Amino acid sequence: MEKEAGGLDVTRPTGTEQDPDARWLARVMHIAFFLLLGASLARFLLRHPWEERSPWIVALSGALAALYLLGPVVGTRAAPRRIAWLCTVVAVWIVLVVLAPSFAWCAVPLFYTGLRTLPARAALGLVTLLTAFVVFAQVQLAHGGWDPNLIVAPPAVAALATGVFVYSDRQAARQRALIDDLIRTRRELAAIERREGTLAERQRLSMEIHDTLAQGLSSQQMLLQAADRTWDSDPSTARRHVRTAESIAERDLAEARRFVHDLAPADLAEGGGLEEALRGLAARESAAFRVDGTAVPLPERVQSALLRIAQGALANIREHAGAESAALTLTYLDDQVVLDIADDGRGFDPVEKPGGVRGHGLPAMGVRARQLGGTLTVESTPGEGTVLSAAIPLSLES
Repeated sequence: MEKEAGGLDVTRPTGTEQDPDARWLARVMHIAFFLLLGASLARFLLRHPWEERSPWIVALSGALAALYLLGPVVGTRAAPRRIAWLCTVVAVWIVLVVLAPSFAWCAVPLFYTGLRTLPARAALGLVTLLTAFVVFAQVQLAHGGWDPNLIVAPPAVAALATGVFVYSDRQAARQRALIDDLIRTRRELAAIERREGTLAERQRLSMEIHDTLAQGLSSQQMLLQAADRTWDSDPSTARRHVRTAESIAERDLAEARRFVHDLAPADLAEGGGLEEALRGLAARESAAFRVDGTAVPLPERVQSALLRIAQGALANIREHAGAESAALTLTYLDDQVVLDIADDGRGFDPVEKPGGVRGHGLPAMGVRARQLGGTLTVESTPGEGTVLSAAIPLSLES
């Protein structure tokens, strides 16, 4: 949108080829121009049989028609070539009006052409000039007494046409600006959604890696270090540690493959359900396991979250608690399912160290529970062990 001095702003279209309505209006104006030009020439020839100025009138009419046809060739923008073309058309029309006032009404299509081509001030100046010549032509054609309409009507028509054009142009500019804003907003929203999706996926990946591969690698490291310490003094125990590490590596490899394909945890994929997965996990970690209440079908993502929470909790017990025993309890209540993991280890102060020494396991478990509308609570006292409880509502996930 161009804004001229004095506060008048008029949109300068970049070409009617991009606007179907503008193309339609341009065709209407072209047809109107040639109809008015032909009617004006016919009126002159009928009222003034062939006379001395007739050849000039016919020649200028043909020249004006030819010049007007060149309009689409020179384009629609306010380039010097377009302005020169418009000035030539107006000059030929003025000569015609002076020689034959009946050509005055060809000014209406020229209003439109000038308003589309020139900056606002220049366009208004052209409209004023054209209107003055229309008034001159009306007075020349008048017969009889004074008629106020000869002076008032042409400016009123010109003002109305200009006002309608400027209003329509501004409305079109506002609509284009609104569409641009909507498109830009959609792009910004899409970018925000992509960023949020990326952050959520990163968080998911970090939790999955921590609860599977990282824990498995930590276990393997501890087992291999133990095997290295006992390799000479107790070879059978060392080999047992190595076989256990190999078994963990095999399971972690299966987890990694399923993780890449975004499948359920390997223990759940074996088909035994959450209870069997927790029972197998407890056996591998030398922990007790029991089920309380009447079992109900659980959504897959609830089963996966509870299993991951159990894996993370048992890994923390193994690495940090120094516990002699641990126990898992899966409890089915009327409105929720609860998983408790308890140990008799050294415990800690949840206020001072809410995430344990490494600070990632417990927050990740809390995120998993909250994503399902549940809660994660930790009760621990230094020297008295720890109880971790994850509760997931059944009504939200059934």
